[in-house]
Amino acid sequence: MTAPHWTLLTVEYDSPERARTVERSVRPEIGAIDGDRTTATLDRDGETVEVRVTADDLVALRAGINTWLTLLSVAEESDRAATEQF
Repeated sequence: MTAPHWTLLTVEYDSPERARTVERSVRPEIGAIDGDRTTATLDRDGETVEVRVTADDLVALRAGINTWLTLLSVAEESDRAATEQF
C-alpha cells in the first residue's frame, strides 16, 4: 500500500533491555491489526523503538496512532509491573 499519510513514533528507553522487552511485546501485533487503510512497521536500535504508521487518510492515521500508542503504553506498564520491587 502506498499511503499518503504517515507518522513516526519514536520512544527512547532507559536501557536497551527495556527497549527490547517493549519491542518484543508489541511485535506480534505487526500485521495482525493492520486494516485495509492502515499499516505499521516496527524497528528497534539500542534504546530506541520506532513505529511507523502509514494510512490512506487522516482518520485512519489517527486511529492507527492511537492504537500503537496504547500498545506501547501497555507494554511499558506491564514491564514496569513485572520488574517493580515490592
